[in-house]
Amino acid sequence: MAIMRLWHGRVPREKRDAYERFLIERAVPDYSSVEGLLKLYFTRRDEEKETHFLLVTIWDSWESIKKFAGENPELAKYYPEDDEFLLEKEKYVQHYEIFYEK
Repeated sequence: MAIMRLWHGRVPREKRDAYERFLIERAVPDYSSVEGLLKLYFTRRDEEKETHFLLVTIWDSWESIKKFAGENPELAKYYPEDDEFLLEKEKYVQHYEIFYEK
């Protein structure tokens, strides 16, 4: 059974393009280096003064998620550069077991 991992972050709208580039250049290779990652979707949604980023990753097992996130996979993983962008660092991510896929 595959597992979906959701991470959410907010940045000031004027930093959205720079943060998007950072995610593609820094986070994508990091996620992609972990065996067991099945899919990766990095999304964004603009509001008035901020942009929301939702990172959706699909993993083959809890073991694979732990290889990426550490022994406490419910905790969000951050990079030092995130401090330059994020309005806050949410402590937790969400996980959902995928029971049907077409």
